[in-house]
Amino acid sequence: MRGDASQKYNLRSAHSVLVLLFLAIFFCCSLQPLCVRAQTAVTMWHYNNALTSANTTETLLTPANVNARSFGKLFTRPVDGFVVGQPLYLPNLTMADNSVRNVVFVATMHDSVYAFDAYTAGAAPLWTTSLLNYSPAGATPVPINVKGCASTVAWTETGVISTPVIDSASNTIYLVAETYESGKVIHRLHALDVTTGQEKLGGPATIAASYQSNGKTYTFVDTHQMNRPGLLLVNGHIYIGFGGASCNGSDQGWIMSYNASTLAQEGAFDLEPGGQFASVWQKGAALSADSSGDVYAESGEGTFNPGVDLGSSVMKVSQVGQTLPLADWFTPYNWSYLNHYDQDLNDGVLILPDQPGPFPHELIAEGKVGTVYVLNRDDMGQNCPVCSDLTGDSQVVQELPSEVGRETGTPVYWNNTVYFTGAHSVRAYKLNNGQLITPPAQSAIVPANGHSILTSDGNLNGILWSVGGTVLWAMDPITLKVIYTSAQAPSGRDALPPFAHFATPIVADGQVFFGTQNSLVVYGLLPRLSASAGNQQNAIVGTTLPNRISVQAIDSAGITFPGVTVTFSDNGANGSFNPLTAVTDDGGTASTTYTLPLKAGTYNLSATAAGYATALFSETGTPSGTTGLSRAGGSGQSAPVQTLLPKALVVKAHDQYNNGVPDIMVNFNDNGAGGTFSATSVITNSKGLATVNYTTGTRTGTVTITATASGLTPLKFFVTVTAQ
Repeated sequence: MRGDASQKYNLRSAHSVLVLLFLAIFFCCSLQPLCVRAQTAVTMWHYNNALTSANTTETLLTPANVNARSFGKLFTRPVDGFVVGQPLYLPNLTMADNSVRNVVFVATMHDSVYAFDAYTAGAAPLWTTSLLNYSPAGATPVPINVKGCASTVAWTETGVISTPVIDSASNTIYLVAETYESGKVIHRLHALDVTTGQEKLGGPATIAASYQSNGKTYTFVDTHQMNRPGLLLVNGHIYIGFGGASCNGSDQGWIMSYNASTLAQEGAFDLEPGGQFASVWQKGAALSADSSGDVYAESGEGTFNPGVDLGSSVMKVSQVGQTLPLADWFTPYNWSYLNHYDQDLNDGVLILPDQPGPFPHELIAEGKVGTVYVLNRDDMGQNCPVCSDLTGDSQVVQELPSEVGRETGTPVYWNNTVYFTGAHSVRAYKLNNGQLITPPAQSAIVPANGHSILTSDGNLNGILWSVGGTVLWAMDPITLKVIYTSAQAPSGRDALPPFAHFATPIVADGQVFFGTQNSLVVYGLLPRLSASAGNQQNAIVGTTLPNRISVQAIDSAGITFPGVTVTFSDNGANGSFNPLTAVTDDGGTASTTYTLPLKAGTYNLSATAAGYATALFSETGTPSGTTGLSRAGGSGQSAPVQTLLPKALVVKAHDQYNNGVPDIMVNFNDNGAGGTFSATSVITNSKGLATVNYTTGTRTGTVTITATASGLTPLKFFVTVTAQ
């Protein structure tokens, strides 16, 4: 593994019902303004048992608004340790005090669980539970050196590592915690009430297991095991995967089944009895399941003995009564090479929707080297001992050797396309009759940390999300172009704090939740300054616009914010505001007046506030009354008789500030010199310019050309006419 809702009487009654319904909605949303906004529960790792990693009900975040101007970091909430597993989220949850909340849950390596209001910055957690309270006095999280991994992982202790799973029907969150008690490592399965954080179902249950193989009994050894994969809830059972502690020791791969109502163990499967290293770790990806309830996992490097020891393999286990036998498996022909060079299978298994073609039930698996395996779930292919580099695994649906780049994350499925996020690029493969079409669409270089997710509104407005290096990024999955990164905003506004290896964001109801080494970070649409009045006005230069310019501090749910300091700017155009800064009132509104500069034109004004998207205004300064004519080009020219002057004659009608005045009639004559004009009367354009061309007459000498306009002093041009 080595990695980490009479007729008059009826009408009146119906009206009353509608009024009551409106009042109920109004009352709910006045207390919880976002109650109608919430729609998508996130109850497990990457949304669903098939591990498609796609949330197709996201209506708020789109490629049009996810950018550094309108999207960014909203707030952070401190926690007491590393958050390695993915946050979970429940909308419209009725808490113990009968308040309705949108709640995000995180668990830490310090064996603590937090429930936060997902849309409130700065408030205390709704509840916090220390799982150490369910252990003997003196219990602690497991020191990393006890695991033997102090030099290979960044964390110093192990507590809750994996992503929990939530049963919304029973309001239960299940999670596995490690504790250190009297020199021993203990794993426990906890079941907490999501509304209070209190233990329920008689839990926790201490995890222990044994497995019979070839007449021998093999025992689960806590010290060498870590529950890295996210938990899976299927048909009333909690499935838990185990493997090494992010380093190779005497670890073995285990999959266990627990009754979700009683917390009783109902099956345990050992991937390699007596062997080591074939961990089920999957970079934290959950176990997956198909519609029949069969459970799938990948294993790390380890020993291989067909149907017994399953290192570097994909396996299917099935719940049979209170047992969990192996139902099918696949091991690549080059398993020995993969084992020797640490190129094991180490991601979650993607269960594809039913496909046309000969194999309707398929899955996709891949590993560190980037080879992609498309397998038939009805016959996974097991192992081909006579296959080679020349033939590949010819018994499977499709194999793409070293195709997607090293250290990719679990594949993402959306809109008949499978996305692989590799260390250097994103590759998008269309499906045709159950096979990946090559060559794929490919992005430019994008440094990725592994697992990605996708949000969309059905098949529209898709966004591919991931973290790479120290940056959160979002990509358009159609064009494969990056539309946002947390490094784009000025002054480090959106910077991600340090986070655990293979940490993954999750997106729901317009917000991105991400766990770090000591916090929960929440991104979303920034509250914005909305241009509420005074936009697109016209006034004479040097005068004050007739209406005040007003902005409202508001968020995407319609909540307004008082007390926000707003600064107005014309970006150096030399107009003036009164006042230059204003504070929003109880309705979230701030306003000012604006006096236009002396130069005519369109002015782009802005209203800014820290942490808010900017409001923009467009105002137009028009010239004052026309005060004169001036030469703007063509005077002092010379040309032979009966010849077009090289340059046009240009007159500018202007105001007192030399702004060009449009729509002024300018008349031209040459005082009987016999020349001709392209037009003798011209109306000034938007810049106040009237332009004509002049052809000289038959007489030589100096010609005076006069430009006149009603009420203005005439303007003269002088032209010299020479002989041929």
